[in-house]
Amino acid sequence: MCGLIAVVCRQRNPVPLLLSGLRRVEYRGYDSAGMAILDPQDQLYVKRSVGNVGKLECLLADAPAASRVGIAHTRWATHGEATERNAHPQISRGLVAVVHNGIIENYLLLRRSLEARGYHFQSDTDTEVIAHGIHDQLTQGKSLCVAVQSICARLQGSYALAVLGTTDRNRVVVARRGSPLVVGVGHGEFYAASDVAAILPMTQTFFRLEDGDVAELSCDGAKVLDRDGRLVQRGLEHSDLDTSHVDKGGYRDFMLKEIFEQGRALRATLASRIDVGRIRLDAGGELDRVLQGIRHVHCVACGTSYHACAVAGYLIEAMAGIPATVELASEYRYRQPVVREDSLFVAMSQSGETADTLAALRFARGAGYRATLVVCNVADSSLVREADFALMTAVGPEIGVASTKSFTAQLMTIAQLAIVLARNRGCDPVPVREGEHIAELARTCVLVDLILELSPDIKRLAQEFVEYEHTLFLGRGAMYPVAMEGALKLKEISYIHADAYAAGALKHGPLALVDAHMPVVALAPRNPLLDKLRSNLQEVRARHGRLYIFADSDAGLASGVGATVVKMPHTTALSAPIVYTVPLQLLAYHVAVLRGTNVDQPRNLAKSVTVE
Repeated sequence: MCGLIAVVCRQRNPVPLLLSGLRRVEYRGYDSAGMAILDPQDQLYVKRSVGNVGKLECLLADAPAASRVGIAHTRWATHGEATERNAHPQISRGLVAVVHNGIIENYLLLRRSLEARGYHFQSDTDTEVIAHGIHDQLTQGKSLCVAVQSICARLQGSYALAVLGTTDRNRVVVARRGSPLVVGVGHGEFYAASDVAAILPMTQTFFRLEDGDVAELSCDGAKVLDRDGRLVQRGLEHSDLDTSHVDKGGYRDFMLKEIFEQGRALRATLASRIDVGRIRLDAGGELDRVLQGIRHVHCVACGTSYHACAVAGYLIEAMAGIPATVELASEYRYRQPVVREDSLFVAMSQSGETADTLAALRFARGAGYRATLVVCNVADSSLVREADFALMTAVGPEIGVASTKSFTAQLMTIAQLAIVLARNRGCDPVPVREGEHIAELARTCVLVDLILELSPDIKRLAQEFVEYEHTLFLGRGAMYPVAMEGALKLKEISYIHADAYAAGALKHGPLALVDAHMPVVALAPRNPLLDKLRSNLQEVRARHGRLYIFADSDAGLASGVGATVVKMPHTTALSAPIVYTVPLQLLAYHVAVLRGTNVDQPRNLAKSVTVE
């Protein structure tokens, strides 16, 4: 979850570089932040603060400009609450500083051993055992790099580390297992970071550390040792990512920018797989050949991506006639799933580093599935590298913690997958039918642009939600997971408690919550379930619930006493999940802004969930 960066310079002051990098990985956590550099006397200069990077920056006015090496961290709290003493870097006896992303599962055992050796712990973190463990190794005459190797061999769990020691001037040692870490290569400078975006202002050339790697960075070069201690070289890569993609571009927040980028992102995702009027999922056709024999689809994900999986289940079964199972990755990985014959495993993740989803994929690879497929936004992520096949969403970086454009691009991608599965099953034997599906997906991009024009109207509507503390969302069919996504967006950025229900389940318990103080948001596309939904809405009105309905303009629903109807364009089964998602994003955004919350950095959350 946390974000880290390390810098080794020949001539430049590392502090501005470290701060710049921290801001670009702050989406990974912002409970606290800290920095350690070596001053000209080879003493550690350490500053830590509760809160975001801006608060840390205010403490750095007296940082020694003559320093050439440093590490920094922005934290999402796991072990220990968000306090200054639990912030990183964690220090051992003023000689070793460590920043860490991950969870050390055997830290209590290590802590007891180190306490028995005379080490006193100042924090509640698991990271402090790493700092003291490295110091203990240094007292035995080992170099910093060897000390890090030694302690890493004793760690159980996941980690990405950057270590600074007073005994090894102008060097940083980094290591990883289970958590991502890249090393940037500059001119007489080296950088390490949790995300390549953090180092883009300094360099676009980098390499990735593999699991078990330990690297020593200095101005003279980078020495990489694999898990067996062998000197290795990792292949250099070049990032073409434009740094403007991680700027707000004139918008108030990243989230608002990313909501308004959805039309472009959807067009790019659709176009990436269209070939002469047909959908081609991969250039070589290998995935298409595998899909021809698929008789079951098993979709697994977490959070917003789980809602995309749920929509996938509806579309795949309805269009292709193939049974689809959908479940949370955090549940899947701890049970004994029965894998059906000729089953396709599908994992979805924006970052491609979600710990539970990655663990689920690793289990699935040996469980007897015909193939594993991931839908992801990061081409060089762990999920993409480890799956048999990958379908990429062409949305660019998503910085806001609340996912927006990645979700709708996932919906576009699974719609394309459903079309191909239907084609392979002979459900749409006439090529014209596939062309109609593609045309409908293209029309969806236009409809999204039209919905974005409703932002001022939805902002006015949001004013009615500011004083609410609870909200119910209702949907039927594929609109149910869209309602779940709407509820998630509202709760995670406005802190209003929100729950979503299949509208038909309302009378089985949730109706007890409905009164004049309970707003109910309903999704009403014109489809075969519309009349059923109308009946559910009458149940709410009979109990004086306040209805907010996003309804097809031909649905026959109108605003009145106790009900506000927002007119929506006509959609189909393919387009409705995407189109009806957008106004819910706007509603959550405007409510959050009116309530004064930080929409890009909601409390207690982080963008990339790299721990269990």
